Amino acid sequence: MRTLAPPERGMAVLLAALAGYVDSLGFLQLGGLFVSFMSGNSTRMAVGVSMGDWRTVGVAAAILILFVLGAAVGALVAGGEGMRSRSRVLMLEAALLAGAALAAPTGLVPLAVGLMVLAMGIENAVFLRDGEVGVGLTYMTGALVKLGQALAGAMRGGHRTAFAPYLLLWAGLFGGAVVGAFSYGALGLNALWAAAALAAGLAVFARVSPEA
Repeated sequence: MRTLAPPERGMAVLLAALAGYVDSLGFLQLGGLFVSFMSGNSTRMAVGVSMGDWRTVGVAAAILILFVLGAAVGALVAGGEGMRSRSRVLMLEAALLAGAALAAPTGLVPLAVGLMVLAMGIENAVFLRDGEVGVGLTYMTGALVKLGQALAGAMRGGHRTAFAPYLLLWAGLFGGAVVGAFSYGALGLNALWAAAALAAGLAVFARVSPEA
């Protein structure tokens, strides 16, 4: 986060909020599984194996596979690290979320969930660095570790506000998840339209922004 320009940091926070929003919708729809937090799904799958809950194991495994596939597709679509690459990734994410919003009301909820998972995997290709994730957007463990390390650095006399970008990233995901939970209660998976609109808006922003 600290290597990003201010507009890119703002984009990262909004994308974290988008991920929290979509993950909250998926969590409530699936009754305890996630569409972006794969560590949680891995733990749920392991517990399912130990308890013989093969339905949970199967659903979690399918989500994990789709997420990895989405991450691979996102990296292929990006094909680079500039703003144009980010725009392509975000436009694909917006299309998938819109497809999920269209599928859900027709009774194709499994398809909608699958598209949500793919979109979340793809989102992690927005900030590629040397072909790998530069900023994790759909999970916050790494950001929280860096936040703690930055706090330790500040206690040793280092930069006093180095922790702020990581705190903002976490706050974005948390805030998005809160809004997603309220939205699901009011709209169900129709709330995905707002997520698709935000992804599309960010794609346009990336497209018109100058290359770094």
